Amino acid sequence: MNILVTGGAGFIGRWVTKRLLDDGHKVWIIDDLSNGRKENIEEFLNRENFIEFVHGDIKDINTLEKLFENKLDICYHLGASINVQDSIDDPSTTFDNDVVGTFNVLEKCRKYNTKIVFMSTCMVYDKAEDETGIAEKHPTKPASPYAGSKISGENMVLSYWYTYGLPAVVIRPFNTYGPFQKTGGEGGVVAIFIKRNLEGKTLNIYGDGTQTRDLLYVEDCARFVVEAGYSKKINGEIINAGLGKDITINDLALLIADSKKQIKHVPHIHPQSEIKKLLCNYSKAKRLLGWEPKVSLEEGIERTKEWIKENWGLV
Repeated sequence: MNILVTGGAGFIGRWVTKRLLDDGHKVWIIDDLSNGRKENIEEFLNRENFIEFVHGDIKDINTLEKLFENKLDICYHLGASINVQDSIDDPSTTFDNDVVGTFNVLEKCRKYNTKIVFMSTCMVYDKAEDETGIAEKHPTKPASPYAGSKISGENMVLSYWYTYGLPAVVIRPFNTYGPFQKTGGEGGVVAIFIKRNLEGKTLNIYGDGTQTRDLLYVEDCARFVVEAGYSKKINGEIINAGLGKDITINDLALLIADSKKQIKHVPHIHPQSEIKKLLCNYSKAKRLLGWEPKVSLEEGIERTKEWIKENWGLV
């Protein structure tokens, strides 16, 4: 197939691109590199079925038009502003990228009848109430402009399915981590903790650390994302993916730190956007896609640690 990955030079986009290339598809990437890095995809540039990397913006309709003229079968739409704090400080940029940008991509998908796989987030949910976890019908809560923008994007994507019959699916992966994730800012708690531990620095935990996360290894996530594009029977659906187990940030820090003394609690930078308990119920993905995670948290942390050690200059 001919496939476009928006945000393909980003952390998850890079792994999605790898899987698509390994499956033999022709792949185009568009990325403005505001969050992604050209180095993430360096190894793909000489592959025969990697067609083009476009350093461009999904808000640029002419650039999108040129890409969609390649008769694309699927667009994996991962390009977005993803930083919660940035969305709080500057909501207009997040809105423009995640809502207006998504509308532009949708319009091209409609024109060329290209299936869209829309990457949403577990951040759209309210907290999990019990150990059965968060299923797709769980209440949503736009606790940040980022979450609000993603909910808006989801609703637009599904409206094109209902109105025009455009093949479309909304996916909500939980907290994804692994090699190629950034180790600073809001890069990802696992990557940040590992890097700081290797540097002998403190592991800073926002708030009391009792908040939980469901941590999904990136290769499991990429397999889920790709298979959502391949499957026709999940068109028009919203589907979760996660490990199906949650861990408190306190316990995560203990798993990674060399010493308990390295762990420090600091005031939360955006307590109003904190989700107290994130636990994924992925039974729908298992039932409809036959997907389930393969990599345990312990193994995933080990793989991520090894990659960070080997790629110190990149992170």
